[in-house]
Amino acid sequence: MQLLIVDITTLAVDGIVNAANPGLLGGGGVDAAIHQRAGPQLLASCRKLPEISPGIRCPTGQARITPGFDLAAQYVIHTVGPIWRGGHCHETEALESCYCNSMRIASEYGLRSIAFPAISCGVYGFPLNQAAQIAFRALAKAQHNSSAPHHVILAIFSTTLASHYRQAANCLGLTLSD
Repeated sequence: MQLLIVDITTLAVDGIVNAANPGLLGGGGVDAAIHQRAGPQLLASCRKLPEISPGIRCPTGQARITPGFDLAAQYVIHTVGPIWRGGHCHETEALESCYCNSMRIASEYGLRSIAFPAISCGVYGFPLNQAAQIAFRALAKAQHNSSAPHHVILAIFSTTLASHYRQAANCLGLTLSD
């Protein structure tokens, strides 16, 4: 795994993961940046995804895929992270599912490289060290699948967040490449 302080929308990888909201119609943070860089076709493609219930195209912990359109990445895998509610509402399991389901879809589509943002670490308020450990464990487990992407990038948007991810990697005994 590789940790980069970078704008995920600039990465030339097979797929990038979007920390989306359940409606998949754009939002704030990385979601807004991805929609802006991908162009209006991304929103049109998301609108075509079926609603599971009114206003929900992707429930928390699940993932959906669309083309990347004007992005350097071929695909966008949209996943909805949990809102932190103190840890008593299965947030840990839901966040792990975001990573596992994104990697599952990447494997199904034959993606060899993928970049993840820090899912649920912005306005959704997940504790940073805990979120990083969940990400590392889920991604390490998913990479045991021979069809999983072999190049996984954690695209982090700030040095502060990157330090939390490095600390979590050290606690887990993982070596990250820069």
